[in-house]
Order: sequence, then C-alpha cells, then structure tokens
Amino acid sequence: MSKTVSGFSKLNKIEKIDWLISNFFNNDEKVAKCLAQYWNSNKILQDLHDDFIENTISNFYMPFAIAPNFVINGKDYTIPMTIEESSVVAAASLVAKFWSTRGGFKATVISTVKIGQVHFMFEGNKIALQNYFSSKKEGLFKVTEEITKNMKKRGGGILDIELRDKTAELNNYYQLHVTFETADSMGANFINSCLEAIANEFENEGIQIVMSILSNYVPDCLVRAEVSCKVNELYAENSALFAQKFVQAVQIANAEPHRAVTHNKGIMNGVDAVVLATGNDFRAIEAGAHAYAAKDGQYKSLTNATIENGIFKFWIEVPLALGTVGGLTKLHPLSKLSLQLLGNPSAKELMEIIAVAGLAQNFAALRALTTTGIQKGHMKMHLTNIIKQLGATESEKQFLINYFENKTVTHNAVVEAYNKLVGDK
Repeated sequence: MSKTVSGFSKLNKIEKIDWLISNFFNNDEKVAKCLAQYWNSNKILQDLHDDFIENTISNFYMPFAIAPNFVINGKDYTIPMTIEESSVVAAASLVAKFWSTRGGFKATVISTVKIGQVHFMFEGNKIALQNYFSSKKEGLFKVTEEITKNMKKRGGGILDIELRDKTAELNNYYQLHVTFETADSMGANFINSCLEAIANEFENEGIQIVMSILSNYVPDCLVRAEVSCKVNELYAENSALFAQKFVQAVQIANAEPHRAVTHNKGIMNGVDAVVLATGNDFRAIEAGAHAYAAKDGQYKSLTNATIENGIFKFWIEVPLALGTVGGLTKLHPLSKLSLQLLGNPSAKELMEIIAVAGLAQNFAALRALTTTGIQKGHMKMHLTNIIKQLGATESEKQFLINYFENKTVTHNAVVEAYNKLVGDK
C-alpha cells in the first residue's frame, strides 16, 4: 500500500501524528504518548520550537551540561555543552582544571574572512569576460549597498569581488569569488542575499548563472588555541614518556588518515557541543573543519604538538564561522542563556572559546589513549546507561556501580552481573 501523502504540511500536529501512527505504527497509541510526552508544557515555548523547522511532531531532547574551570586568555569560563555522548563533558572539565593550574589556554583569532561564490558558465573569449568584469565590478558593489549598509555600520561588508577562471577543472566554468566580513553574525543570509544581487547584475546573454551560494569552507576564518608547560609538569608517573607518546600520537594522526578521522572526531566532540549549545550550525562547522584538515592533499590532524627545550606545546588551528547574533542565537532560550553564561561574547571570542573546547577534548582523548586506554574511563561513564537499559532499581543500580568499581566494564559483563543479582533475590 502506498504511503505517499498530499497536503501533509497543511495538517495540524495531531493530524500529522495520526497519519504517522496509522501508516507506520499499526495505530499503536503508545507512539502518540511517546511523542506527546516531549512536548513543552509552556505553549509559547512549544510554538517557538514548532516554528524552527517544518512538519514538527515533537521535540528531540539533548542533554545540556556545563564544563567549569576553563581559563582562556586569563579569564575564567564555564562552558555550556550540548551532547549525548558520555564522558565528553567530564573529560573537558578535568582537562580544564588540569590546565587552569598551568597557565590556562591561550587563544587568538587569526582572521575572520568568509566566502561566497557566484558560479557561472561562459563559452566566449576569456579576455572579453575579464574586460566585462572590470567594467562591472564597481556596479557589483553598488547593487548591494542596500543590503550591506547595516552590516557596514557594524564593521562588516563585502571585502572584495574577484573573477576566477576554473576552466581547467570544468569546461566553461568561472566564478565570482566574493570575500566578506560579517562582524558578530554568522552571515549566511547576508552573504547569500549579496551574491544573488551580484549575480543578477552580472548576468548577460553570454553568461549563464548556475548558482549563487556561500561556502562553508572558510580557511581564512581561522582561530588558534594552545596550551604549554614544562614536560615535568605533565604527568605524575613519567612525564617524559607521556609527552613523547602524546606527540607521537599526534604525528600518527598526521601520517595516517584512518587515525586522523577518529582523532578529529574527538576534537569535534568538544567543538560541536558548544556550537549546538550556542545555537550555531554544527553541520557547517564540521564540513569546514574536515575540509581544512585535508587542505594539503591528505586528511590530517587539526591539532599539533611539540617538545622543545623541555617545553611541551599543544595547539589547534581550525576554521570556525560563528555568530552571536541572528539565527537561533536569539530565538532559542537555552542558546541565549549559553551566550549569557559565556559573558555575551563577540563572534571572535566565541571562536576562541570553541577552539579551546576542541583542544581540551583532544588532550583528554590522547591522554587516555597513551596511558590507561580509552575504554576504561569511557565504559565507566557508560555503565549507568547500560544499567538504565536493563531497568534496574535504584538499589540494584548502586550495587552494580560498586561491583564494577575495580572491574572491566563491558555490556555483557553488566548484563551477566545484573541477571545474577536478580536471580539471587
């Protein structure tokens, strides 16, 4: 039986759910109850969430946590994090505390340039195209003046428009490569509006505009964060060996793409958690960061580490196109609260904070990997999730936590211990 539907978007929420459970869940009322239990009891707040996207039927909650004790450029921060993976927040908090007694994190924004492109096809003479562009360039700036006037007041706007010949990559393909400064906004709508106005002004009979769109690859919207200390201050048991293995772990991520992907995934655990909490676009950040990791022709680590003259240094350089105004940053109550928690930072300061979160997460992962192994801490944190899945009572939960205090945690081991506990009752 066909499950296609016409006019679905015009149905109200209850009608959408009725259609869903009748077509996919055999009219199971438990499905409707499951969806409804995540609605916000505050109707105004629920209506706000319903308007974020289309065809909403419920809310999908993510844990909202905080990681205290970060010191960044001499300033104390408690960082909001939204993530479902256990151990991430705990690891960030521990690393923040560790480095707070060793000078804290240093961070600086290297550049904040963002990019948009008008992609077009042209089969005529290249010199004629260049002459046409030169004659039109001033007019391309003028046609966007109404769009850019408010951005200019905040120190932003269009920086330059450049004609690029891409015919070596694709026959007849050219682009207008436009650079922007968007101040404290991420600027996606602003950039796209400018590009469309530019495209309309530039198009003529010989120029076929294909599309006009910002790029999420922003290698010139770059931030650096770092930590450093004497090698003998790193690790209680054997600092020199730990530092050596740590640097080797980073070198392996630079040499081996299979490792680099997992290495950078750990970095993005920290980055994405703060990006989400502050109402920014984590998909754009992910895409841009991973493209930057492959900028030299091979996918590599986003972090680096060295030991020189007895000093251990660990740093990250990562592109982060972020905003502290516009979008969800002012609409979602928890995003607003997150920015308030961070002291209502500028976009540049938020870039620094998020880069630090990524660096801290990577330090935690590499410290675990090169010492006790990643699973010991991770599975301890995961233990409570396994116990919940088993439906254990509070007393059974406490017994299992105590039981596994000095034992290896695996899913099978927890199930066996639980079954034995229940069987012995």
